[in-house]
Formats: sequence, structure tokens, C-alpha cells
Amino acid sequence: MSLFRLQTPIARGAQLATILGLATAAPEHSIAQSDAAIVAQQLMLSKRWHDALPALYRKSGVKRRGSVLLGSEGVPDLDRQSFYKPADSLHPSGPSTAARMQVFAERAGPLLVRACAAAIENAGIVASSVTHLVTVSCTGFFAPGVDIALMEALKLDTNIQRTHVGFMGCHGALNAIRVAKSIVESDPKAVVLLGAIELCSLHQQYTDDAQQLVANALFADGAAGLIIGASPSSAADGELDSGDASELSGTPWEIVSTLSKWIPGTTGMMSWTIGDHGFRMSLDPQVPSVIEANLENELARWLELESLRVSDVGAWAIHPGGPRIVQATGSALGLPAEFLLPSQGVLAEHGNMSSPTVLFILERLSQQPLSANICVLLAFGPGLCIEAVLLRRG
Repeated sequence: MSLFRLQTPIARGAQLATILGLATAAPEHSIAQSDAAIVAQQLMLSKRWHDALPALYRKSGVKRRGSVLLGSEGVPDLDRQSFYKPADSLHPSGPSTAARMQVFAERAGPLLVRACAAAIENAGIVASSVTHLVTVSCTGFFAPGVDIALMEALKLDTNIQRTHVGFMGCHGALNAIRVAKSIVESDPKAVVLLGAIELCSLHQQYTDDAQQLVANALFADGAAGLIIGASPSSAADGELDSGDASELSGTPWEIVSTLSKWIPGTTGMMSWTIGDHGFRMSLDPQVPSVIEANLENELARWLELESLRVSDVGAWAIHPGGPRIVQATGSALGLPAEFLLPSQGVLAEHGNMSSPTVLFILERLSQQPLSANICVLLAFGPGLCIEAVLLRRG
């Protein structure tokens, strides 16, 4: 029996949840990947992988990453931040989780406020019209949390209805889109602000564990905001038109359907656990192979309910968990190489920012002159789970 979950296809002409505004925010300062490898070498007590780190960082697909911990450039690499100190025999594991969460509480709110304020402005609405707030994060906890920080900074209504999607990993923003879609389609007057914030750089691990070193080489900080509201569908018939739509590049995306699939037997392949010295990511090297073996069938069955095939999708926002995951997705779906470029570009320029990353990719796609009006957002997370969102414009 299949374990994927689908929403019932919506009759055309009904109110569909629509992305009315989108914005992203990266930290003020970033670091070149080659310099990040030098910092990692300086922090580690063990020398087991010391000489291999530069090559590992080069192969990550990342060229530059942002972090709220970084100061201005022009000083020695390790001196650009004061949070992480070189390991010694008394302190071999870096800052405590409590210390990391203190920084999250101080710095997550301001970065998320930047993204959400811009999303509100891009949607052309006033902040007081937002009726629901959905926040997303898997890299930090505190209460009152980033939802209250947004309410204070943006002067949101004090009666706003709040939901938090927590600790779901890289696909968390897609779970939040599903929540927002349900809210709007049950109440067409609702206006939902979705905010995703991750400070992955707070979880640098002092370790010689290979999986942790890969995570150290990939992850970064970022935030994204969406405004989602109701809009009547403009399609005249019962099927989605997958033809040319280059004139629709400025048209808002409607949220048509979502997919959620847990792949049985993969529970230990990807995890995100809380330790005494930050959160630890495990990523089994077999994950790309599992994606390649399972993805096409699941997406094909889901898209068929909307009278679509994989080949009808003209734009893909694939979460770049790493370069091999992007390549495995392309191989599984038979995608032309150019369909992978937006994901690879965001990974190179920003790193893997966990949940906001797929929205950085969607922003990039939305700013380009596309000849397609069907888009799929796709991400993978602990479980191993596949999450996807089908968008349409025009």
C-alpha cells in the first residue's frame, strides 16, 4: 500500500492558494569555501582528515556561504568570527548546545524579519492584513520564538493565528506551504505569512566522523518569506496547460497540489539529532541511490492526478542537499542538465540553507524569463521523506 498523501484535485475556477509575495535574505557576511576549509582545519583537534578537508570542501558544490557568525572580510579567516575556538584537550567539542541556542535566539529573528518584510512589500499588502503566521525552523529553539519577533518587528495583528513547523529538516518549507494552502482554501479571506529561518552555521561539529564533515562543508544560514492568499484559477478547462507561457513570467504561482512520501526502510539514512554540542546531521552515502530508485514512480503517480507527466513540468526547484542528490534527482526524472542549474547555482552561491533553500531557488526561477507555467518544488528530509509542491501560473 502506498504511503504518499495527496490533496484531491481542485476543480478549475475554484479558489486556489496563491503565492502573492516572495523574498529571501542571506547574512550580511559570507566566506569563500576555500577559506571555510582552512577554518575547519584550524578548529579540529584530530588531524585524521586534516589534509583531505580542502578537497572535500571543493567537491561540495559550494563556492561561498553566509553565516550570522561572520564579521567583515580583510582579517585572518579564523578571526572573522569569535564563536568557535580551536579545540583543545579540555574543550574538544566546541560550544555547548545552550550557547548555540543563545545565538539562535539573538540572531534568527532579525534575519527572518528582513525576508518577511520584503515578502509583504512584494505582495503589495500591509502587514496588519496578515491573518495567519506559519514559521519554519530546524536549527534552533527558544520561546517566545521567531513568531513573536516577527509580530513585534512587523507590527502584525496581535490576534494573528500562529503555527510552527519545527525540526522537519530541509523540506520544512514545503510542509509549511501545505499548511498555508489548507488555511487559505478553507478561508478565502485568509492571508498567510510563511517565514523559514535556519542558522545552520551554529552546528559546526568538531569531529572526524565523515558524515559530519560533509555536513560541515555544505550548510549555511538563510531566511525566506512568502505571502500566500486566495486567487481564482485562470485556467478555463479541467487540465493544466503545459505549453509555452513565456509571457507569464510575472504571474503569481498558484499552489495546485502537494505530495508527501515516506520511503520505508530508510529511517537510519538521514537524521538530525540534538547533542550536547549542537545538532548532528547524518547522511548515508546511499541516499542518492535511494532517491534515484524511488523518485520517478512517486512523482509520476502524483502528477497523473493532475493529468500531467514528469516531462510536462517546465521548471524544477530541487533542494540541493548536496551535488550528488541534485544529480540523482535529474537522473531519476530524466531531466535535461539545464533544469538542474537553478539548484546548483543556489548551492554554489549560498550553500545548503536547509528549509529556505528551495524558496531561494523558486525566487531565482520566478525572476527568469521562463517558457513554462508548471513548476515543482522538491525536497528530501529525515525519514527518508520526499516532499513536493506543484505550482501553476496563468
